[in-house]
Amino acid sequence: MKKTKVDHYTDKEALEFHSYKKPGKIEISSSKNMTTKRDLALAYSPGVAAPVRAISENPETVFDYTSKGNLVAVISNGSAILGMGNLGALASKPVMEGKAVLFKRFADIDSIDLEIDSSDPDEIINSIKNFAPSFGGINLEDIAAPNCFVIEKKLKEILDIPVFHDDQHGTAIITTAALINALDISKKSISKVKIIVNGAGASAMACANLFKKSGVPQKNITMVDRKGVIYKGRENLNKWKSEHAIETKDRSLSDAIKNADVFLGLSAKGALTKDMVKKMAKNPIIFACANPDPEITPEEIEEVREDAIIATGRSDYPNQVNNLIGFPYIFRGALDVRSKTINEEMKVAAAHAIANLAKEDVPDEVVAAMGGERPHFGKDYIIPSTFDPRLISVIPAAVAEAAIKTKVARIKIDNFEAYREQLKQRLDPTVTIMQGINTYIKKKSKKVVFADGEDENMLKAAIAFKNSKLGIPILVGKEEKIKEQIKKIGYNENFDIEIVNSKDSLKRKNYTQYLFKKIQREKGMLERECDKLIRADRVIWSSCMVACGDADAMITGNTRRYSSSLEKVIKVVDPRPGEIMFGLNLVVNRGKTIFICDTSVIEYPDANQLADMAISTARVVRLFGFDPKIAFLSHSTFGEPVTDRTKRISDAVKILKKKKVDFKFDGEMQPDVALEEVYKELYPFSEIVGNSNVLIMPSQHSAAISYKMMKSMSRAKVIGPLLIGLGLPIEIAPLRSSTSDILNLASIAAYSSDVIDYKKN
Repeated sequence: MKKTKVDHYTDKEALEFHSYKKPGKIEISSSKNMTTKRDLALAYSPGVAAPVRAISENPETVFDYTSKGNLVAVISNGSAILGMGNLGALASKPVMEGKAVLFKRFADIDSIDLEIDSSDPDEIINSIKNFAPSFGGINLEDIAAPNCFVIEKKLKEILDIPVFHDDQHGTAIITTAALINALDISKKSISKVKIIVNGAGASAMACANLFKKSGVPQKNITMVDRKGVIYKGRENLNKWKSEHAIETKDRSLSDAIKNADVFLGLSAKGALTKDMVKKMAKNPIIFACANPDPEITPEEIEEVREDAIIATGRSDYPNQVNNLIGFPYIFRGALDVRSKTINEEMKVAAAHAIANLAKEDVPDEVVAAMGGERPHFGKDYIIPSTFDPRLISVIPAAVAEAAIKTKVARIKIDNFEAYREQLKQRLDPTVTIMQGINTYIKKKSKKVVFADGEDENMLKAAIAFKNSKLGIPILVGKEEKIKEQIKKIGYNENFDIEIVNSKDSLKRKNYTQYLFKKIQREKGMLERECDKLIRADRVIWSSCMVACGDADAMITGNTRRYSSSLEKVIKVVDPRPGEIMFGLNLVVNRGKTIFICDTSVIEYPDANQLADMAISTARVVRLFGFDPKIAFLSHSTFGEPVTDRTKRISDAVKILKKKKVDFKFDGEMQPDVALEEVYKELYPFSEIVGNSNVLIMPSQHSAAISYKMMKSMSRAKVIGPLLIGLGLPIEIAPLRSSTSDILNLASIAAYSSDVIDYKKN
């Protein structure tokens, strides 16, 4: 069982992240066009009167005419913020905004955070009751016990929409899923196991309750708080703790742990000792879920037990108990059937869906999302990864089905297979792609040169690359200036990161000799001129580092035009054998992923170059886990209208047909024909019409204009341009790229260095 250090970010970085461009993490945008007078008239006056009357006559139509059915309120009073305690309603807002972002990212649920400045449960209940008609669901968050119990119970009684306190039930659902699978592996019966729950807060009680709903007898669960075992007859127990009191002679955790099958810790660091672990039954199940530090570390457990199944709340160990596996998908299923509540049956269904998913064979797309590692059901894999793309199609369907069966759903789903396919379309593919790449390169520890080390965004990306354990960054620049920038960002100026420059005489000599040998005949340059070039230019220096084996990959750009960086790179590096160089952008908009080329290199490609681009792009697209479906774009579709400019495009299609390539392609066609399904019936002979994911543009300027317009005028997410066909793993960031853009390109360069053989075509 491997452990890595937790990612570290300075407070300054976190504050800058939250204040960059627009302060905060969420915004509201219109889902309808608002460009003409007619649009405004329909949206507001007088058009809005029609849905108002319809809802007045039939309140259920509010789901048809407003956003209520996909809108969740994230509510807190800030009395128990993320382990920081009672810091107040206003201080909880960044956390609640974060929760709203997670709802959108993982389940495409719109969310608004609402902070209530009160510690009076009745006042909070009344506030929520009064604004609840606006929402399809209520997510309570970071509200201290026992008020959270009172508030949730009362709201569930008076409201007809789902009310869910995630601190309680999210943890309980994931933990129950983990328990089901751990018991399966250890060959133990849920009706016979002895369970110790250390901690008596909201999440601990919710876990105990769901364990009981899942088949654990109450007498088999011993709950322990700061004063010891909660037993019948103990004085000063509140009504919530009293519900978990049992007949027992045990008075301490040390007493209760003897022969226990399961330990669930939701308490504090160090609560469970190695001596206590030794007392547990054969094949013990230990869930040490205190954050940020568990009750006992997996390493400590393994020092005394080889047969334990271990889970924690941390991402740097296997089997992370993470609420993110639960709450977005549970709400997704509840909202999709317009459920009136989230009942126990729906929670149990979610737990079993999660448990069953971990038992299934992991398909290739999940392997890609997890960085090439194929996990198998067993001691170190009892809970699916938070980035398993199957979660979106599995959990909501189980929750929705349970809601329908228990008659709390307002609508039914007739075709669950079609529903699961619809759910898959909600996932943002860019996150899955980059998660897979990042997980892969974490195991390889590649050295990546950040050529413009003095640039603030490049430096931030290098630090993030190091802190996220993606590999080993090397900065090129003046050491004193880089250290000054590091200090400005918020780190100690002696931050442990390698800095190199032309003062390194041995490297400079090697690079000069390499460059002189490469270009002396081609350019007629003298060795001293090569030395001057090496000393004067960081891009050329950095390219030589990769070419001479002192680094695995490189990222440059951001401070100069793309063409300027490329001109310097190709002085050192030739194209990959058998390929041409071109730029490829990955663009995601509204759940659809497309690749666009050439966006940055060849100004006006001929037919052969267009065909070669398609072949190279198909190879790259497959590395990202997509099946290439390539459309050659033009202003005409299949020769109509006929112009001189379309001939080289139709010729490229003919060239590919002769080569009998192993991917689907067609053209020439207009972009809407390539992307929109409505055109399929007009051109039934083509498999690409309305179905393409790769767009080969007729020229560089049309490609660059298209993707930049999409990025600037829509919510499209863009990765790239990726430099395809170069003989070494080097990427160039466009002018004024963000830290995230640079970091993505650095990760792709590191990934390419391992998965591409640069010596072969």
